[in-house]
Amino acid sequence: MAAKKKAAKKSAKKATGDLIISKSRVKAATKKCNVGGDFYGALDAAVRKIIAGAEERAQGNKRKTLKPVDI
Repeated sequence: MAAKKKAAKKSAKKATGDLIISKSRVKAATKKCNVGGDFYGALDAAVRKIIAGAEERAQGNKRKTLKPVDI
């Protein structure tokens, strides 16, 4: 039975992957709505896209440091 629980945890982690965002903080930030399970993956993808764009802008400006203006 313990092996089944470990396998379930591994498959759940694979499904969500390594998230940049914190599920508990996202849930705490919502006041009047529940958070669907697929929302976290979509939010994580959006955050990764924003970070990638900021990184491109910083490199385009010959910087290695991301700044708020890069967003």
